[in-house]
Formats: sequence, structure tokens, C-alpha cells
Amino acid sequence: MPESAKLTDSLERIPVKIVADQSDGSLWVARQIADLIRQRQKEKKTVVLGLATGSTPKSLYAELVRLHHEEKLSFKNVITFNLDEYYPLEPTALQSYHRFMHSHLFDHLDIKPSNIHIPPGNIAKDEVKAFCREYEKKIQAAGGIDLQVLGMGMNGHIGFNEPGSGIYSKTRLVNLDHSTRLANAYEFSNISQVPRLAITMGIDTILKAKRILLMAWGSAKAPVIKKAVEEDDSEHVPASLLQNHDDVTFICDEAAATELTRFKSPWLTGDCEWTPQMMKKAVVNLALALNKPVLSLTNSDYNENGLGDLLVEKEEAYEVNLQVYYLLRDSITGWPGGKPNAILPGHPERSEPYPKRVLLFSPHPDDDIISMGGAFQRLHNQEHDVHVAYQTSGNIAVTDEFVTRYLDFAVRFESIAGINNKKSREILHASRRFLDKKKSNQTDTKLIRSIKGLIRRGEAKATCRFVGIPEANIHFMDLPFYETGAIEKKPLGKKDILATKELLRKIRPHQVYCAGDFADPHGTHIVCFQAVLEALKQIKAEGDDWIGDCWLWLYKGAWEEWNIDEIEMAIPMSPDQVLRKRHGIFIHQSQKDLVPFQGTDAREFWQRAEERNAHTAKLYADLGLTHYAAMEAFVRWKF
Repeated sequence: MPESAKLTDSLERIPVKIVADQSDGSLWVARQIADLIRQRQKEKKTVVLGLATGSTPKSLYAELVRLHHEEKLSFKNVITFNLDEYYPLEPTALQSYHRFMHSHLFDHLDIKPSNIHIPPGNIAKDEVKAFCREYEKKIQAAGGIDLQVLGMGMNGHIGFNEPGSGIYSKTRLVNLDHSTRLANAYEFSNISQVPRLAITMGIDTILKAKRILLMAWGSAKAPVIKKAVEEDDSEHVPASLLQNHDDVTFICDEAAATELTRFKSPWLTGDCEWTPQMMKKAVVNLALALNKPVLSLTNSDYNENGLGDLLVEKEEAYEVNLQVYYLLRDSITGWPGGKPNAILPGHPERSEPYPKRVLLFSPHPDDDIISMGGAFQRLHNQEHDVHVAYQTSGNIAVTDEFVTRYLDFAVRFESIAGINNKKSREILHASRRFLDKKKSNQTDTKLIRSIKGLIRRGEAKATCRFVGIPEANIHFMDLPFYETGAIEKKPLGKKDILATKELLRKIRPHQVYCAGDFADPHGTHIVCFQAVLEALKQIKAEGDDWIGDCWLWLYKGAWEEWNIDEIEMAIPMSPDQVLRKRHGIFIHQSQKDLVPFQGTDAREFWQRAEERNAHTAKLYADLGLTHYAAMEAFVRWKF
């Protein structure tokens, strides 16, 4: 192996396997588990697995189920111990990890029920300590955990071992950190319903496993991955304590690995290929770190901050500075659809054709205006043929209280208007009775879901009218993967992709805009993106002539923002345009004041968008470019 390759991960204290995406990572981990099970079967021995819950291992469990059904992988010799469970919580509750494990894994396997061990969330509190001691004894009696599967929280917790958990901690009842409860609030109706306690294996229990595989997906996990892998082990970041284990591997997708030095500052780990993008990344980060405009960086700045190799290739800081400055300057445009009748070689979009057919995919009925409201309005005002496709109904994000307002209005309206429709009144009153008696672990009826979806559809239509989009250009897709009535969704299916292909072929767009922020706690954005990407790939493979002229742009804003070195198109906004975008977001009244499934960010969506857009504009100004009130940012995806 070349010396430079050995240096790539030289700062990492835990081995990290980087995979393309969650699917590839889950397949790899599933194969490790399957190989271990089959090896023990040959030896006529049992295998003990430690299992995790949450969104991270869902695709892993789906692959294990597939291996069982399609490749005859038996689980008869498998004993399992789950990491944790909320307390107090009934096993039948929708949010319980007991139900999660059976729904996603155990009910689909030939595992013996007596071999399944999950901490109970419904035992008396004075029985918890005895249970925890017994749980530890059962693990030891089974021979110890052979392979422990872990996820990780954004504060570094493993299991429910929150920051501050000691390295010698064992299975116990713990208080949940507020950030953990916020992150998991998407599973419940609101934060107040998230349990404050949980039973969890301890750090010491986890470290006694013979092998540990920790999975992490998405950019939201990137900062804590860096802390756990590259910084000193600390009880403040429980995952970092895994540095004390002899056989542990982190499996991260590319997004979760972005903060590792080998990706964020690869010039510090060995030889580096100085592509324009790599040079932009290095110089932008240097300028921001030194609080200098790009054009003010000196040779000394480069040499003293690990970028001397760049000067070896380019000779002078002045030349490097100019090249990066031009890259930044050329990304700024007030013409997201391309400026007509202009020859601009460095412009992010083509001038021709003009006007363009534009298809804006919005995962939920408000992502369009939240994430790219300024560009949305500009595209319409600059006379492009703009279509909007709302990929899901967004019905689970409407509170029951908000529905009752509409039901009360409908009942009162019928009375005022003198409408005497018996069936209509029965439906309205039945809906109200259901909501009045609805339990916290109860899913909505199909009718209630339809009402909630109708509320969001009305808000989306009103937003389009606000922008100026004709009704014929509004498309409600209601993709099937979303319509489960629960927070937990189905995997992307053929029907989702087919519906997306049909719409793309109907419009034949020159530009497609799609959500690229995958930090949403319910995972809808990534599935919607995968539907668009797979549809475009299939259309390309099937030889449609228009696809060669179709460009795909990704936006962020609702949950995160692009790093400035990634941005390929930045749309500046004036104070008046910022205010108009805010008013467009306010149209979505069902999402106002209280943000359902807000994740760890307590701000309303209009606040998130404005502050992120203003921050992007400030970064451009700090680097020496014009200071605008706000900027929306885009990255082109070359499918």
C-alpha cells in the first residue's frame, strides 16, 4: 500500500468504513452478521447478537429478513439482547422498541421466542434494579455478546447512555437528555409525550461484546463522528469510549463522514489532488478560519496552515486567491433558470433554452417555499414554465387540534348556509368524536388522514397562488410509501418510482429541483430524493431524448444548509424578497407556531430558513464578495 494511502485515516482512533449510502452500509453489516451465524451453525454453536433500534438499523433488519426468506438464513441458533427501551411504556405502544423489533425483524424470522431479550418498559419501578442485574446475568450465561450492533445519537449517546455515562456503567434506568427527547419526538405526537426515562445497557456492558459495529447515516451525525473517532475518549461523548475496544468498526455513509479530516481537510493526511473543487474547499476554509477575505490571503497564511503543497503547484497565493474568488463570484446569480441572450461561460446555469420548463419537487407541501422560496418566485417572474410536485400529503404533520378547527368551521358553515346533508353531518361528528377519544398510541383513521392531507393541500395551493403558479401546474403525487398513517413509512416502492417517471415524462423539464437536506427526523426527504433520482436514471437508460437537456439541482434549508465550498449556485435576496418569502411560509398555518417533528431545532421553519439564508450571505461577504440580505444555495447533482 502506498504511504500516502496509509496516511489517509491516520488521525482516526477507531477504524471507519465509508460506504456510498445507508443501503450499502446495511448490506455490509448484514453480511457480517450472516457470515457469523453460518459459521456458528457449522460449529453447532449459538451466536449472541446485541441489537439496536431507531431509524439507523431499519434497512439492516430489512436485509436480514430478505436473507432469511431468499437465501435461507436460519436464526434458530441466534440469541438476541436489545440495548434499551423507553420507560415507562407498554410493549404494545406504537413507539415501544419491543413492538419495533417484532415488527421489523423477529416476526419475520424463525428465531425462537425464548431467545429474544428486550428490556421491559412496563415493570414496576421498584423491580427495575433487579431486572437490570438479571439482564446482565443472562448475557453472561449466554456466553457474552458476540456481535453488538449500535447506532449513535447526535450527542454521541450509544444505547441510551447519555453524555456523562461512565465507562464502567452497567444496565440501568437512566434519565434521557433533552436533546435525545427532542430528536426522538418525531415518534410521538409532541415532546411532552416522550418518556423521560429509559432502561439501557451500560457502556461497560457494550464494551464486553467481542465485536462492535456502529452504523451512522446522514450529515447530522458528521460532527459527532469526528469527535468520537478523532478526539480523545471522553464520557462527554459516550461513543468515543469505544476507542477502548479491540474490535470496533464505524460504518458511515459519505454524508456522515464529511467532518473527518480525511474528507474535510485531506491535505493534512497526505498527498492531495488539487482539483478546482478541492482548492476551493481548502482556501474557503482557510479564509474563514483566519477571518480574512479570500483575496487577502498570503503565502505565509498557506504555509503556516498546512497548505504549502498548494503553493508548490500554483507558486503564488495571489494566483490561488484569484481562481477561488472567481469560482465564488460566478456561483452568484439572480437568474436561477439561466440569463437569456447572454454569453456567461462561468454561469451556473445555461442561457438556452429560454424559457425553461421547470419541475420543483417538494417532499412535503411546504418545502418548496421554505427552502427555495426566493428562487421559486424568481423562476416564475422570469417567465419560466414552473411546475410544482408535492410528493407526499404531509398529513401526519397536522395536529388533531388544528383539524378540530376545520371540523367546527364545517359544521357551523353548514348551519349558516342552511345545508341539510345528513351524511355530511354524520361524517363530521364521527370525526370529532374520534379525535376527542383518540389515545396517544392510536393512529388516525383513513378519513382523518384525508382531512389532514386536504388541509395541507389547500395551504400548498394557496402558496402557489401567492407565487403566481397556475393550478394546472400544481401536482399532488401522494406517493404510496408515505401513506401508512404512522410516522414509520414504507420503503421506496415501484409505484413511487413509476408515478415520478410519469410526471417527469409528462413535463419533460429542462430543470428539476429536489430536496437535498436529509436530516429530517422522519426520513421522508431521502426517500423522495431516491424516487426522483431512480426515475431519472431509468428514463435515461430507456433512451428518452429530452433527458440529456435536463439538469438536477438540489436545495436545502428546512433542516440544514450547504457548506459554502459546496455551493454551485447562490441566489441573492433583497430585504423585500426575504419578507415576501416569509409571508409565503406563513400561508402554511398548520405548521405555524408549533412545529411537528421539529427534531433538535426549536425554531419555526421561517426562522430556520431566514437565519440560514442570512448566514450564507454573510459567509460570502466575509470571503470578500458583495453582502446581500440573504442567499439561497443549490448544488447540481450530475445523475
